[in-house]
Amino acid sequence: MTSFLRRTLAGGLMTLAGTVCAQDAVHRHYGEEAMVAAREQAHRDMGGQTLAMALVDRLEYQTNEGDGLWLWDAQGWYGGDLHKLWLKTEGEYLAEGGELEEAELQALYSRAISPFFDLQLGYRIDLEPDPERHFAVLGIQGLAPQWFEIDAAAFVSDDGDLSARLEAEYDFFLTQRLILQPRAEMNLAAQDVSSHSVGSGVSTVEAGLRLRYEVRRQFAPYVGISWRRKLGDTADFAREAGEDVGVLSLVAGVRLWF
Repeated sequence: MTSFLRRTLAGGLMTLAGTVCAQDAVHRHYGEEAMVAAREQAHRDMGGQTLAMALVDRLEYQTNEGDGLWLWDAQGWYGGDLHKLWLKTEGEYLAEGGELEEAELQALYSRAISPFFDLQLGYRIDLEPDPERHFAVLGIQGLAPQWFEIDAAAFVSDDGDLSARLEAEYDFFLTQRLILQPRAEMNLAAQDVSSHSVGSGVSTVEAGLRLRYEVRRQFAPYVGISWRRKLGDTADFAREAGEDVGVLSLVAGVRLWF
């Protein structure tokens, strides 16, 4: 064994011995009960806390080619690193006439399955459009490689209809406060649901680009564009109802979290 290795090993053993002696001294001085409380506090401080967060990712007005609407997309959670209760809601409200077009609420149990992803299981209710629908939900949400935010879920309705949704976002930091966010969403259905004008296959796609300025980290107004398109049988349902199958909108809104 070289002299360098001997010195390294001896130094390591001395450090370990010193640590053990220091721990014994602390235990003798404060007592086991105090040390148990200290270890529990350290666990809470290093990731065992129960926390909460709410994020309004999109609260915006869309021009919708003359038929303006208000849109919201928000979510929040309560829990720790491993287990959380997660709530999500999104919907659309017609600016002219004050009619609620779409409204959805999800309540999910979320379990961390990796440092960057959570597995989610729970319940979804669509309050609008009529008739009301209920779903079981199985999804995954988190941060993919290259910092893409992913939210993917499969839904089974109370009538046995199977559908899915995939959302992806990415933040380009032009400066520390000016951020460009591309966003895409795809909805799929396994079968036709004529009562809600949904066709099988890829039913709708949406793509948008939003430029926000973080006045504060928790408050960021933005402007951008959004494009939505109905496809396949879903587009056929829309044409039969005299509706547009594609729409391009200018958007203005605010992003909030607390």
